[in-house]
Amino acid sequence: MRFMQIAMKYFPEAKQSLSEQDIELDLDNMQPLLELFLKAMEDAYELGKQDAEE
Repeated sequence: MRFMQIAMKYFPEAKQSLSEQDIELDLDNMQPLLELFLKAMEDAYELGKQDAEE
């Protein structure tokens, strides 16, 4: 859940950047990408956690 909060922190900046490139973005369209991002961040967290434990 913390990763989602981080992603949402930068959502306005991403939306503005894409808007400047004539790419429309809203939360409904972005949901699948956010879920993929969350999975990647969870994997990265677990990898970092394993490295720290070793």
